[in-house]
Amino acid sequence: MAGDVVLEIDRLTKSFGNHTALDAVSFTVSAGEIVALLGDNGAGKSTLIKCVSGVYRPDQGEIALNGQRFHSESVAGVRARGVGVVYQDLALFDNMSVAENLFAGSEPCWPRPLRGWGLVKRRAMLDEARRTLERLEVRIPNLKTPVGLLSGGQRQAIAVCKGIAFAEKLVILDEPTAALGLRERGNVLRLVRQLPAAGVAVILVSHNLEEVISVADRAVILRQGKQVGGVEATEAQHETIVSMIVGGRPASGNGQQH
Repeated sequence: MAGDVVLEIDRLTKSFGNHTALDAVSFTVSAGEIVALLGDNGAGKSTLIKCVSGVYRPDQGEIALNGQRFHSESVAGVRARGVGVVYQDLALFDNMSVAENLFAGSEPCWPRPLRGWGLVKRRAMLDEARRTLERLEVRIPNLKTPVGLLSGGQRQAIAVCKGIAFAEKLVILDEPTAALGLRERGNVLRLVRQLPAAGVAVILVSHNLEEVISVADRAVILRQGKQVGGVEATEAQHETIVSMIVGGRPASGNGQQH
């Protein structure tokens, strides 16, 4: 069951030159809730998640995390607020090990890093990486293996784990099952389903409507930068969602939490 509002997006607007990528988009995501963000290419999905994650600065509107509003925030600042992001390109380092990828940018050091200096506690990092993967039920035989030698499904699972392992409030997943086989997709979706039990909110960007219906609570639909509707993510709403994506009549409501 969804809890308190974790993320509130209020009339978020972003333009690139004469092109308006987002036009006054507003919706909320609550703790323990999975909200799918849907729309065709160019709908504004990637721009929205990059505004939330600190990559882009919105032109207008506000974003609030746990009731604290901000107009502009760095990627590191958003991460420090408990937000994890898994981008479609995975953002992994092929020449680094599984453990090193999980902790890239936040390695445990001794003494505490001062101006970028510090000795990485590799044993502690390896042990924590093992505990993290076990908790998420991801099986990688050797955590010292370079990520570039793993299968596509294993790499995707590592990327998802990296995004969610240290996220306390919100996880944003951009096409987490793209280009995966059936078994590998099932493993990633299992990871997604585990998040609400810990009270973590999820924004799921996907083109696979069947997968969305299998895991999400609600769907917010964008088209050409505008928010055209929001409905429950159920099989009964399948045709309505498709209609909104391709330009049919908008559904009542705007995707806000009720």
